Amino acid sequence: MPFALHLLALAVFAQGTSEFMLSGLGPDIAHDLGVSIPAAGSLTSAFAIGMVVGAPLTAVLAVRWRRRPALFGFLLTFAVVHVIGALTTSFAVLLATRVVAALANAGFLAVALATAVTMVAPDAKGRATSILLGGTTLACVAGVPGGALLGGLLGWRAAFWAVALICVPALIAVLRSVPAADAGPAAPRGALRAELRALRGPRLLTVLLLGALVNGATFCTFTYLAPVATEVTGVDPAWVPALLALFGLGSFVGVSAAGRLSDARPVPVLVVGGAALLLGWVLFALAAGSVAATLVLAFVQGALSFAVGSTLIARALYAASGAPTLAGGLATAALNVGAALGPWAGGLAIGGGGGYRGVMGVSALLVAVAFLVAAVGGGRGAVRARVPSPVCDD
Repeated sequence: MPFALHLLALAVFAQGTSEFMLSGLGPDIAHDLGVSIPAAGSLTSAFAIGMVVGAPLTAVLAVRWRRRPALFGFLLTFAVVHVIGALTTSFAVLLATRVVAALANAGFLAVALATAVTMVAPDAKGRATSILLGGTTLACVAGVPGGALLGGLLGWRAAFWAVALICVPALIAVLRSVPAADAGPAAPRGALRAELRALRGPRLLTVLLLGALVNGATFCTFTYLAPVATEVTGVDPAWVPALLALFGLGSFVGVSAAGRLSDARPVPVLVVGGAALLLGWVLFALAAGSVAATLVLAFVQGALSFAVGSTLIARALYAASGAPTLAGGLATAALNVGAALGPWAGGLAIGGGGGYRGVMGVSALLVAVAFLVAAVGGGRGAVRARVPSPVCDD
């Protein structure tokens, strides 16, 4: 795999850290800016909404842009708004920076996915995707706990400064390491129409819906993993960051494993991995009272969730190989739809009397619905599509 892919993953690491770190900084932000904790929580919602809206929108705009300048511009914008966020004393300004950061993040990820698949052989899209998403999983393992620790020691603004600083080497890497071919002339005038034509057909829609459902299941439980651990399992709150990191470590292992298997064997990864994921959520709901079971299942479910999820992203890129930028944007949007709807559904389960165990039940239900969608929508055909030619495409 080209080293440039790993450098792009560094930027994805910074963006993933920013997306998730506010879960541990909300009370500090609320106290410092004089707002309620629910208001501070809206910063996370603003980022999610910006990702959902921004992914297809920025992908459409970026179709005719040269990729190296587009990547640099999106990442520079992302870094600058974090500097503004670290300096502002206005909650309204901070909220606006979260929306802009999400738009820039969505645009960067869409273009990065399109760039990644042009840097490898056409039958290696899964490995390229796994490297990029490895940045997100590493954010769960190290970035988010690190941001929470830094915020606790030096204040929430320090975490924003840290994200901006991480972007600096990634900016340099984009200029020096993204292939020159991706810095060449902009796409022809009809490129957008050509990509839109390539998106036609039910195969891509089926894969995107599966991705939203699986990611919804993932974040349904991940969002409430801390109260599950403290209220149901009985884990000391001081150990919650370690549990979250364990989930993140499993996610990294799952993405890495999927990168080696999803190109050649997508059906076994999705069918076997999906069945194991469904069973795991059911077991988690039943065994959440056991410390040992919670530790094991946090790791296992993290691995299975991201193995299946990253494979679905790769399948979306295969299903729309003629529209890499728009497909990347739509895949990003689908995952963030799941990331927004999953916690909402989990909250309904808790409020409806299901308790925290009900959260894992909702995750299991979402995966079961994904199996139903795959069966009705011809999922097997959708996930088997691949390009055998060894020549890289654009």
